[in-house]
Amino acid sequence: MFMKLQSKKGFTLVEIMIVVAIIGLLAAIAIPNLLRARVNSNEAAAKGALRTLSSACESFRAAQNPPAYPAALAN
Repeated sequence: MFMKLQSKKGFTLVEIMIVVAIIGLLAAIAIPNLLRARVNSNEAAAKGALRTLSSACESFRAAQNPPAYPAALAN
């Protein structure tokens, strides 16, 4: 009686569960950081747009005689 030795191919259930747990842990750490970075980016873009609008309004006001802001912003 000769028994054939079979080589192990593939992963065990425990190995797969460990990998899934590690990926889940990394996702739990990374996703909030990515969302926070997105919010910070949107805030920075909004602040830049407000600075541009403020500068344009001041330029418009300085060019008027007598100085006045645009009518749509005066209300």
